[in-house]
Amino acid sequence: MSDATFRVMLRMQIKPGMEADFEQMWKEVGGSVTNHPANRGQWLSRSTTVDEDDIYYIISDWVDEPQFRQFETSDTHLQHRTRLHPYRSGGSMATMNIVASLSRTAA
Repeated sequence: MSDATFRVMLRMQIKPGMEADFEQMWKEVGGSVTNHPANRGQWLSRSTTVDEDDIYYIISDWVDEPQFRQFETSDTHLQHRTRLHPYRSGGSMATMNIVASLSRTAA
C-alpha cells in the first residue's frame, strides 16, 4: 500500500459516573492530536457491549509510526494525557498498519 496509514487504538475504562465529563474533556483536548501535521484524524467511540458502559475506544490515524511516536513523547501529548487521566480506571493500546481499504462505490 503506497499511502500507508499507521493506526492507534486505545481502549479506555472510565470511572463510573464520569463518562459525560470524560467525553467533554476529550473534545476539549482532542485538537492537540488532530492539529498535529502527521495526524490524519481521530474518533471517540463508546462500547455497546453488555456490561461495558464504561469502555471507550479512541482511534487515531497517523502518516507513519515514527511521527506518531514523536508525538507520543511530546510535551503536548503529556499535557493531553494528564487532563484525561482523572477519568481513567484502566486501559490498553494497540497499534497497527492498515493493509487494505474498501470504500463504498456510488450506486
